[in-house]
Amino acid sequence: MRFLIINFSDACVGVIRKIFLQKKASIQKRSESRALGWKKNGECSIPLQWTSQNLGSFLLILLISIFSIGLSAQDSRLANQYYQSGEYEKASSMYLKLFNKTKKNDYYFNRYIESLIAVESYSEAEKAIKGQIKNRPKDIQLYVTYGNLFEKQSDSENADKQYKKAIENMPADVGVISRIGSSFTSLAKYDIAIQVYEKGEKLVKRKNTFSYNLADLYFRKGNIPKMVNGYLNSIERYKNNINNLINLFRRNLDEEGYLELQKQLYERIQEDEPNELYNEVLEWTFIYRKEYKKAFRQARSADRKNEENGGRVFEVAEIAYNDRAYDVAIDAFSYITETKGENSSYYLDAKRGLLNAKKRKITGNYDYTKQDLVLLKNEYNSFLDEFGRNRQTAVLMSELADFEALYLNNLDTAVIILQEMISFAGVDKYVVANAKLNLADYLLMQGDVWESTLLYSQVDKAMKEGILGERARFRNAMLSYYRGDFEWAQEQFDILKTATSKLISNDAIDRSVFIMDNLGLDTTAVPLQMFATSEQLIFQNKFDEAFGKMDSILILFPKHGLEDDILYNKASIFTKQRKYDQAIAAFDTIILNYPEEIRADNSIFELAQLYENVLKKPEKAKPLYEKLFLDFSGSTFAVEARKRFRKLRGDDVQ
Repeated sequence: MRFLIINFSDACVGVIRKIFLQKKASIQKRSESRALGWKKNGECSIPLQWTSQNLGSFLLILLISIFSIGLSAQDSRLANQYYQSGEYEKASSMYLKLFNKTKKNDYYFNRYIESLIAVESYSEAEKAIKGQIKNRPKDIQLYVTYGNLFEKQSDSENADKQYKKAIENMPADVGVISRIGSSFTSLAKYDIAIQVYEKGEKLVKRKNTFSYNLADLYFRKGNIPKMVNGYLNSIERYKNNINNLINLFRRNLDEEGYLELQKQLYERIQEDEPNELYNEVLEWTFIYRKEYKKAFRQARSADRKNEENGGRVFEVAEIAYNDRAYDVAIDAFSYITETKGENSSYYLDAKRGLLNAKKRKITGNYDYTKQDLVLLKNEYNSFLDEFGRNRQTAVLMSELADFEALYLNNLDTAVIILQEMISFAGVDKYVVANAKLNLADYLLMQGDVWESTLLYSQVDKAMKEGILGERARFRNAMLSYYRGDFEWAQEQFDILKTATSKLISNDAIDRSVFIMDNLGLDTTAVPLQMFATSEQLIFQNKFDEAFGKMDSILILFPKHGLEDDILYNKASIFTKQRKYDQAIAAFDTIILNYPEEIRADNSIFELAQLYENVLKKPEKAKPLYEKLFLDFSGSTFAVEARKRFRKLRGDDVQ
């Protein structure tokens, strides 16, 4: 059988098919009508041997269908437009017309009633509702609509009667119950909606069917204990995506609410057969409230009970590490390395995490001894002896090199480690690029400027579009600055003002402004050249020589514009040397005597950091942060200062 193919839009297909089925009697033979085929893409196949009469009838149906679709869509848009613009009389007329066409479209009927209520046509609205109740006595949604009509007329007695009828006549149908409950919720009848869902659970005889709805209602009423209970009762629906439930708690709970959640979780976990998801939510509450020790215990308990591979504990360890809770991170990483063995997929990463956590704990506040550093170095070497020096341990080798160079001042050892690591085949290109940047730094500390420039240029070429490439270009520009090629260095810093990395961009802006300011002060660049040399000496950790060079500037060029910069660099050296009283004195001098200079905001921020993180005196850090974002609102540190101030004040800062 051959066919004529006609293609219709998706919007037309459903209605055309429906009208055709209603009128297919006009086609003479049923066998021929069955031959009319519809495809998912909207194609309709018509047998070519149909008589002209059959084809004519079909085309007439199509024309009627298309015309009906167009008129209906146009009327619906017009009615909605009238309703939204407040022209309720016109809207009610249009909605009534649309409803009479469909007879079963609740949306049009409800909008019709709402429009009548808006213009206070209560009698007409009541007549329409009664008519629908008579025609559709099983549609109990109409009782809610009827009750709301009485409510609008301040007739609460009759309104309550209609609401009661709706609840009394509810069938054991989840869909109907949900619609009724939702209707009462939209009317802000929360207590009645609660009655609906509570009775609904009895009708459908399925526990916790409406727990989520009840939890939402109790939240609206401000009843946090019952809200928590409702969400926990509905936890089964979240078993495949527990994060949805966690997001609900994060959005709806305050500090008191979290305590209530933890209390209910403890009670449920102590049951004979608690849901395993309760442990996950409890662990999350500990993490959210930064109770990392409790989070670790919870994760460890679940790991042992379920004979897991340590993944849950590893996540807690990483979170604690990133939030500087190093003791907990060390305990959590140690649990994995000591109990899971080398076959665990987390073993190698846990070993690395353990070493990094120990390093951060020791070096984070400059509060360490030589013995602390040597012991940690031995642990790094033990790890590498165990796993070998290869591409799998390349990252750890790079970290050990940094440790040797920056804390043990063993530049030669650091250079040897990095050169060996870079020679391995198959190492990730980002790891290699980062290692080359560090190697270039250490060679520069040793005075090998040429090799440093070569390595920076290699990284720049290999990582042209990335942050590592920007770092390489910045460090090459710094090399030019150290050597006194200020104009070329400034050009590079100006280019890096638009760097992807905000840190590099800020540093580039700072350097560019600094060079421009100080080159314009004198006819000679000698003071700036001496200062640049002192900064290279600082970079090379040759602090005594740097102090000598900076003091020479103050003697040879008294009251020079570099005085605040010299004080700032001295303060930074004192901090590294843990001479905190001298560092504080230098920062205070800048803040007091050079408030208009570019180092003022840097000094305020650095001093605040010193008080908060090193000296553990947050009460002294807080006013400094406040001063920074109030008096130096244009500073690149202003946003971070406001954030830290709020945190020290006790605000909930995410």
